[in-house]
This record gives sequence, structure tokens and C-alpha cells, in this order.
Amino acid sequence: MEKLRAAGIDAFGMPLDVTDDASVVAPAELIADQAGGLDVLVNNAAITGCMPQTPTTLDPTTVRAVVETNVNGVIGVTNAMLPMLRASASPRILNMSSSVGSLALHTTPGIEMGPVPAGYLASKTFHNAITIQCAKELGDPNILINRGCPGLTETDLSGFSGPRTPRQGAAIAIHLATLFDDGPTGGFFNDAGTVLW
Repeated sequence: MEKLRAAGIDAFGMPLDVTDDASVVAPAELIADQAGGLDVLVNNAAITGCMPQTPTTLDPTTVRAVVETNVNGVIGVTNAMLPMLRASASPRILNMSSSVGSLALHTTPGIEMGPVPAGYLASKTFHNAITIQCAKELGDPNILINRGCPGLTETDLSGFSGPRTPRQGAAIAIHLATLFDDGPTGGFFNDAGTVLW
């Protein structure tokens, strides 16, 4: 935060646990108080869960933990921030997803997705479906709700082993957060365009 403020960017941070309802409400209140509103929400929290995660070895406890963060967390944070977003002139909601949640890619002959943790994969498929339902329910042409895939990025989630830098991974988030008002909603995109799912 200090570097941002030194660069003249008005920013503040606070801890947020997307699996804790009280922890989600507090940031919404702080943003309303400190910033006066919200124009863009980026839901980026995710976990892969304990390994191994092949379908036949997957522990249901792992699935519950992964869904609690990767799906329920998105729902909780979005709902907490929605009143401020509705008050914005051009609100954007961006849910960071993954192409590993694409059933179309997993079932297309010749496309190899590699070994993917089964609970994480299922949570991202669930996450994709919730995003589309949210876009349909709101039906507000001003609130654009999309999913972005950053690719395998060197972050804590990947054990810092991805081929893409955080800056490269953030490019899709920036693109979707700054869409014009007539931009798409309910879509799934990466740097190359639309992701089939």
C-alpha cells in the first residue's frame, strides 16, 4: 500500500476471509465509508485443496472446502458489494475463473488439459454456472458480469510454478473491468478471446 500511495494512488487494504460472513460484511462497510462506493468488483479468491484429487481418491471434505472458497465466497462477496455496485454509473463484476472448469475443453478430442485437481475443476465449473445465473438474474444492462481466465500464473495457488507472471495474468481482469457500457456480459474470456465452456 505504501508504494501505491507514494505513486499518488489512493488505496487501502484490509484482511478478508471469503468463507466468513462477518469478514465479508466489514469490507463492504469500510468501502462505503472510506471510498463512498464501488465501481468494479474482482472476485479472485481461490484454493485448490488437499491432494491427491483424482475423482476416485477425492475426499468430500476437500470438495466442501474448495467450494466454500471458490463458489460460496464469490456469492457472499458479490451479494455484500451489490448495493454499492447498483449505485455505480458503470459497474463491473469480474469473477476470475479457469479454463480447467470448461467441460467443452475437457471433452474435445485432441485437447489435453493435463492433470487437474478434480475438486478444483468442479468448483470452477460450478463458479462459471453461478456467474451466468447472476448475469441473467440481474439483467441490468449497466452491470456487466464476466469471467476471466488468467492462465497458469506464478502465484501461491500454482506453487509459483506457472509460466505467466502476475502482470500477464492480471491483463484479462483489467480488460474486463474497463469494458465499455455496451460490452459483453455473462461471458468467459482469456487474452485470446472467448473461452468455450
